[in-house]
Amino acid sequence: MRTLLKPDIRDREAKAQSVHVAKQLQPRKRPRLAPIWRALIEIGFILFLFYSNLLMGEFTRSHAPRTLGTAVADILTLANFDIGIVCAFIGYVVVEYLRGKI
Repeated sequence: MRTLLKPDIRDREAKAQSVHVAKQLQPRKRPRLAPIWRALIEIGFILFLFYSNLLMGEFTRSHAPRTLGTAVADILTLANFDIGIVCAFIGYVVVEYLRGKI
């Protein structure tokens, strides 16, 4: 009778240990970002793309040799910033709309 109980106890211990190991291997769910943080990150990324596009245009448009400093000085204006913020906000709204539709 004793020999019949030992395998049962070992099976339960092995199963409990395998469940514990399986839980450790599962990917942990990260908490979602607050909507305001997600919006700021997405708008910041759109602004980055906008300014990088302007910077590339400064080097390809002019045939005279330019330095990085003069190109950056030409693109960092209040008008460009206003255009970038408005476009980034419009892009964010469009992406959120499409995200809700899909």
